[in-house]
Amino acid sequence: MNGRTRYPIEQQPSLHGVVVKVKSAAPVRRRLLDFRRLFLAQLVVILLVAMLASVMVGIEAAGSALSGGLISLLPTIYFVWRGQRQQRNRQPQRNVLNLYQAAAGKFGLTVALFAIVLTIAPPSNPAFFFVAYVVAQLMHWLAPWLVRERSTP
Repeated sequence: MNGRTRYPIEQQPSLHGVVVKVKSAAPVRRRLLDFRRLFLAQLVVILLVAMLASVMVGIEAAGSALSGGLISLLPTIYFVWRGQRQQRNRQPQRNVLNLYQAAAGKFGLTVALFAIVLTIAPPSNPAFFFVAYVVAQLMHWLAPWLVRERSTP
């Protein structure tokens, strides 16, 4: 480290030389991430796939694309809501437990929505149904660029 530290220091003489004490830094407040841009990006690609389906095949295919995209969007909104619900909690184990519960809830909600849509109102065009779902899921890869503020360590 070439004798450099990242923290302000104060030196006090002692019997054995110099004692270096690190001053405590001010407590850092964690900012909550803003996921609205991710949700908006998912909604935009869902609408683009639905418009493409409407132009290429018809309005029934657009409905299939919308239902497939919403099966992706709704569990994502639930995951963010549940995962950040008690984010300000100072206990790391509690935060990790919240994230595991949010992931399990998202998975269960996704399975339930697929079951409901495929049994009660089967899509008229399964290709656009699954394309909209996959494209909306792929928006998670862009999440680091879509989320406004990065959390502090």
